[in-house]
Amino acid sequence: MGTDARHERTAGSPAAGVVHSLHERHETLATVESLTGGLLSASVVEIAGVSGVYRGGLVVYATELKSELAGVPAELLAERGPVDPDVAVALAEGGRRRCGADWGLATTGVAGPEPQDGKPVGLVYVAVAGPLGTDVQRLDLDGGRDHIRSAAVIEALRLLAERIRDADQVDGARDADPAGAGRW
Repeated sequence: MGTDARHERTAGSPAAGVVHSLHERHETLATVESLTGGLLSASVVEIAGVSGVYRGGLVVYATELKSELAGVPAELLAERGPVDPDVAVALAEGGRRRCGADWGLATTGVAGPEPQDGKPVGLVYVAVAGPLGTDVQRLDLDGGRDHIRSAAVIEALRLLAERIRDADQVDGARDADPAGAGRW
């Protein structure tokens, strides 16, 4: 796959871990990609047995398609541009909703070689939308275009894996205290 944000090779496949966890939870995933242009979905679908987990994805490279296909508010795109944390959140939520998935995972950023709309090369936002809400992470990546794109995929999958673990902990707490289940 490549290297992560720290230029380190990952142990095992981040996608395989996520697919396994989602399979165990009987949950589904959708992806929405801008700068990664299908690399994220490709890394997910290369995992055997993914068909029960992966609903599908959108590659919305053009700014207007972020609104038209993924449901990002046009006003948000006009005001802030496509490389923005709130746009990443809207992409993840839109993918989740449009694909009917339990989880949505999104990438947006500037892979280079030139800055875009005043945003520097290497500025990336990855976002995940799931049962416990939505989270976004800013990445300031260095290196060339290929590294930025592959590191964005790895970091997006890491963020998703963390949020799945959070959901597992919440589920475990519910199971441990069934009388208090209504408090969640």
